[in-house]
Amino acid sequence: MSSAWRRSTQAVTAAAALAAALAACGGGSDEGGGSGDGEQLRGTVKIDGSSTVAPLSTVASELFKEEQPRVQIPVATSGTGGGFEKFCAGETDISNASRPIADEEKQACAAKGIKFEEFTVANDALTVVVHKDNTWAKCLTVEQLKKIWEPGSKVNNWNQVDPSFPNEPLKLFGAGTDSGTFDYFTDVVNGEEGASRTDYQPSEDDNVTVQGVSGSKGGMGYFGFSYFEENADKLKAVEIDGGDGCVAPSVQAAQDGTYKPLARPLFIYPSAAALKRPEVQAFVEFYVASSAEIAKRAKFVPLNPTQETKLKQALDQLKSQAG
Repeated sequence: MSSAWRRSTQAVTAAAALAAALAACGGGSDEGGGSGDGEQLRGTVKIDGSSTVAPLSTVASELFKEEQPRVQIPVATSGTGGGFEKFCAGETDISNASRPIADEEKQACAAKGIKFEEFTVANDALTVVVHKDNTWAKCLTVEQLKKIWEPGSKVNNWNQVDPSFPNEPLKLFGAGTDSGTFDYFTDVVNGEEGASRTDYQPSEDDNVTVQGVSGSKGGMGYFGFSYFEENADKLKAVEIDGGDGCVAPSVQAAQDGTYKPLARPLFIYPSAAALKRPEVQAFVEFYVASSAEIAKRAKFVPLNPTQETKLKQALDQLKSQAG
């Protein structure tokens, strides 16, 4: 596991204490394998979806398991779209997503009677990366990104992006079509969700992009900010000019809105049916209460106060549906 996902002793201690309090308050039944009178919870909380959000849910799982080690919380990465397919089929308890659920996905959930709420758990700065030896592409405009990534683009050399750039073959790596990162990037860069050139190496695994870009001097790719921070020794982050000058991806730039248009919220979608199980309810309550610490430990951007309020309201709403 990457160092970005590991927790500090202080964070674990605080999170464990909170998990104990939540478990004690939440109660349980024999069906869930635990109770509110000190007995440990048991069961499995199934999570799938976005590879970008996976580090957040993995940190949440690790912290929660410090107090509730008998609760298994596997975190799979089928991409946002693939995760919603499983979630709306009733195969998972929580879906990780790097974009809001689409109308057709809502309809699929409704057809199966899956009720849910959207929980914004952190923010991200989608990051465009290049090889460490790339000394020319320090900043790119959104227009230049579109020129590279738009459908039908024939740009295959860096000197086609800007005449001042060297004669270096451009090799592209990026998110697969089931990824919420792909949906978001194509929307804000190309003006239409899903609109992209197809002659690049796509993958739902961001490590494939890391390996591809780091292995090619003319490489370019994109993924979530935490993956860049984890691989900053291998890659360079490109500053983005969204119309007001060049801005590097960072926590502060994502929070203050200056890193545009690539700053975005990240989500989890718990189901109301799953929330009836004590181990799921305790975990989701812990996730909500600890969202700031989880975001920091996973190297994402914490919620602002308005988002925090909405997150707690979403939990209350989902609990009422689970009732």
